[in-house]
Amino acid sequence: MNADNPYNKYRKNAVTTANQPQLAEMLYSGAVKFIRQALSHVENNNVQEAHNAIVRAQEIFEYLAETLNEKADLAFNLAHLYDYVYRRLVDANVAKDAEILREVLGLAESLRDTWHEARQIVAGETKHADNADKLV
Repeated sequence: MNADNPYNKYRKNAVTTANQPQLAEMLYSGAVKFIRQALSHVENNNVQEAHNAIVRAQEIFEYLAETLNEKADLAFNLAHLYDYVYRRLVDANVAKDAEILREVLGLAESLRDTWHEARQIVAGETKHADNADKLV
């Protein structure tokens, strides 16, 4: 991939300027993308490409687990969920099993969508709070 490619510059800038909630959403979206790629590769019997895509998804869930804020109430449950998804990805990779990939794809999509909704709610509350200050 050409580093001077404008799209690559845009993506790098988007990541480096994102706040933590945006970064988390990007990571979830990346996991969904790689799991979808892996599923396609498994269905087309492209073993090496499936392996590569699954490993990328595993790396994302590993990173998400490592960066959890242990003081947050939800961290314990998320750690277990990330561990479960990671182990299922390992199982899917060993067996090149499309069913397991569909299962973890559903979980990854749910996480991404829930995170997106939560981020939108918080952004909306922040916007309303800012507007309330302006009305006074």
